[in-house]
Amino acid sequence: MNPEIWSDRERDQKADQRFMREALRQAKKAYALGESPIGCVIVRGDRIIARGYNRRTTDHNTLAHAEVIAIRRACKKEGDWRLEGCRMYVTLEPCPMCAGALLQCRMDEVIIGCMSPKSGCAGSVMNLLEADGFNHKVKVIRGVLEEECAGLMKDFFRELRVRVKEEKLARKAAEECSGKMAVDKAGGR
Repeated sequence: MNPEIWSDRERDQKADQRFMREALRQAKKAYALGESPIGCVIVRGDRIIARGYNRRTTDHNTLAHAEVIAIRRACKKEGDWRLEGCRMYVTLEPCPMCAGALLQCRMDEVIIGCMSPKSGCAGSVMNLLEADGFNHKVKVIRGVLEEECAGLMKDFFRELRVRVKEEKLARKAAEECSGKMAVDKAGGR
């Protein structure tokens, strides 16, 4: 399709996919560190102003979520705690802490890859971002590159379960081996 005749929604969808791919690149950095593969970018106009990916385990810091890291960087770059006029692209629905941070920084819009049914606060468990009663609401768009975002999470946790199982078996084998060696030593061998 000729870009000159795209509708606004088609143009928005193309931009949403482009920026979500950037968020996925960030998520893959977290994956490479053994972190939950969540990534995000913050955009003003058509320019990325900040990036973030999960670093909780790496940094030994509960607050080191992709969204919080990106918000901190964007605020520093913009020289203001308010990020009005910005939108965030994030691969997984924000948790309560991150949803609160998005409200506090006055983010205009959050575009989400896949939902988080056990801890998401943009519509799964609750919807803090669009709730009445707060002094700000964040527009939410869900399901951009959903299959790719969900697939990355599924692959990570499938590999994690295999790794945990293998480590458990290795520990059990080591315990059995050291127990056998203790019996052998006690028996005079």
